Amino acid sequence: MARTKTSKAWLQEHVNDPYVQKAKAEGWRSRAAFKLMEIDDRDKLIRPGEVVVDLGAAPGGWSQVAANRLKGRGRVIALDLLEMPGIPGVDFFQGDFRDDTILALLEEKLAGDRVGLVLSDMAPNISGISVSDQARMMHLAELGLEFSRNWLKPEGAFLVKVFQGYGYDEFFGEMKKVFKAVSTRKPDASRDRSAELYLLGKGLR
Repeated sequence: MARTKTSKAWLQEHVNDPYVQKAKAEGWRSRAAFKLMEIDDRDKLIRPGEVVVDLGAAPGGWSQVAANRLKGRGRVIALDLLEMPGIPGVDFFQGDFRDDTILALLEEKLAGDRVGLVLSDMAPNISGISVSDQARMMHLAELGLEFSRNWLKPEGAFLVKVFQGYGYDEFFGEMKKVFKAVSTRKPDASRDRSAELYLLGKGLR
């Protein structure tokens, strides 16, 4: 199938993206690694000795950063619907976070340990129908929030990707009910034209 003008433009932008080039040069799985590094440099979320849960982990950029910054002390448990090649220091398993069976397996892996940080870079497969895509995106964010409410330590944090649009304000309100402090983050590695935004909740109420 011939590429459309839009897909050709995206591919050219992706190949020429300085963060894509830097990720390849430094051995990171994706440009998203720089998003988490920038946020963590500011907010000090990844603390050695803690359990980090990475939801929507593939291809592994965030898990790489988390494992690197834990310095061999602590655990990273990663989950994604897609396959992901192994990363040293990361316990990955494949499955759909929306599935109760997969959630139960994740909770089993925690073995009763409380979590210091929940990362959620989950996003649905984009259909092109904006209302539907936004609704599915917010549903994934809500599932991540519910997991965080149940498993975070009192001083833990939840970093979640959202898209600005329908349901955003309501979700922001739900975050404020769960966390003492809620803030927005738009790291430099996040493309300016992208509607993506990261919400950071710290300290359970």
